Amino acid sequence: MRLLYGVQATGNGHISRARALQQALSPFDIQIDFLFSGRPAAQLFDMQQFGAFQWRKGLSFISSAGRVDHWQTLLHADIRQLWQDIRQLETRRYDLVLTDFEPITAWAARRQGTPLIALGHQYALTAPTPLVGMDLLQRNILRFFAPARLKLGLHWHHFDHLQQQGQLVLPPIIDVAQSAAADCSDLPVLVYLPFEAAADVLRWLAPLTQYRFRLYGVGKPTHDLAHVESCPASVQGFKRDLIQASAIISNAGFELISEALQLQKRILVKPLAGQPEQASNALALQQLQLAMAQPVLNSTLINEFLSDFEPQRRVHYPDVAHAIAQWLVQGDWYQQRVLTGLWLQTTFYPAAEPQSVRQSPVGIQKTA
Repeated sequence: MRLLYGVQATGNGHISRARALQQALSPFDIQIDFLFSGRPAAQLFDMQQFGAFQWRKGLSFISSAGRVDHWQTLLHADIRQLWQDIRQLETRRYDLVLTDFEPITAWAARRQGTPLIALGHQYALTAPTPLVGMDLLQRNILRFFAPARLKLGLHWHHFDHLQQQGQLVLPPIIDVAQSAAADCSDLPVLVYLPFEAAADVLRWLAPLTQYRFRLYGVGKPTHDLAHVESCPASVQGFKRDLIQASAIISNAGFELISEALQLQKRILVKPLAGQPEQASNALALQQLQLAMAQPVLNSTLINEFLSDFEPQRRVHYPDVAHAIAQWLVQGDWYQQRVLTGLWLQTTFYPAAEPQSVRQSPVGIQKTA
């Protein structure tokens, strides 16, 4: 089988998911060509796993100081280049195109009639999953950004939406060791807030000298805070610190939170303002009673989280990447029993069902 795998590279979550699925597919007789878009090629790092991958500009959003800048996002969108890349990408020599919310591969496969499967968290963001701020424009962006008839949505719970009209909701793909390190109060706190201003993050952490922080995602700020260590971008370093961390403070991106949940970590999220996907993630985490979510951060809130918060529920997910890899290789992509059965292998502790789904922004508050 020859597979073209398109990956939205705006954030590291899509890439992390691609790492897990590539590793799961590696034992099989599959030739995989990767295409990344959404971030300048110079900003991609630790990409050796993907071989001689292709890069295109694609589409992305631009943020500033913890908020999506819609005007700058529109100014930097090069629709003419996007259309040219879609027209020029040849997909007919592939047996299958897989897109993780990557628009060029999705639209090129659609135009040329190449078998296409969409995979990603965005494909699960439909009713009745928890949604915040999804107006008609946002819903159409999700629908048409990287469309496919067969969609594998990923979420932390199925929300009674297992399968509908060619769309499945599956547990998350986890790119981290399945066994968790035991939490310990004297271990560092992992802080990953790439959409926040570095000065703001350091101001929040400065008074909290009773804790140690390992800070990713804000470049290399100059500071003299002995309890805050700024870390360079590194896949291996980040995964190591994630496994060893006593707690996680991050924006509300899907993949990192999925990995932290699998590792049984205490989690505090601040959704990126103006980004309905992250606001919806924060709401889902509260309804599932898995994490604390706050619309703003400050030293007091972070201290309350680190000193008092324990999630009411924890979860363990199966090896979804392995199951998807086997399903892709079998080739009967409309036979999906093996995938829907993944929820039977998912365990929530305690076993009580989550709170009923409510379409309410109240979810962006402390959960316990």
